[in-house]
Amino acid sequence: MIEITDVEFEKEVLQSATPVLVDFYADWCGPCRAAAPTIETLAKEFEGRVKVVKVNVDKGSENAVKFGVRGIPNFTLFRNGTVFKQIVGFAPSLETDLRDAATAALAEDTPPTV
Repeated sequence: MIEITDVEFEKEVLQSATPVLVDFYADWCGPCRAAAPTIETLAKEFEGRVKVVKVNVDKGSENAVKFGVRGIPNFTLFRNGTVFKQIVGFAPSLETDLRDAATAALAEDTPPTV
């Protein structure tokens, strides 16, 4: 899992050959910090199949605005350069919801759910 900036977003997310889970977060956000272990777990579980990146919205908000991030934490899954699924907030079901979304994104015949 890596942290990227607005400058790196195009290459790391939109041009990625594999699905990408983007964690839009801020250091001051309690729910973002609570979700961090879940994101780390999923990054390890899907390593090599789904790229996981973090975007600090306080350090660069261009892509957060572009992709409709209005609340954090915001987990946006991209496939082939487009939004496949977006989950906002931290809930007990987050790990299951993100795992299901990542698995669906890996199945080429699954349509986006946004």
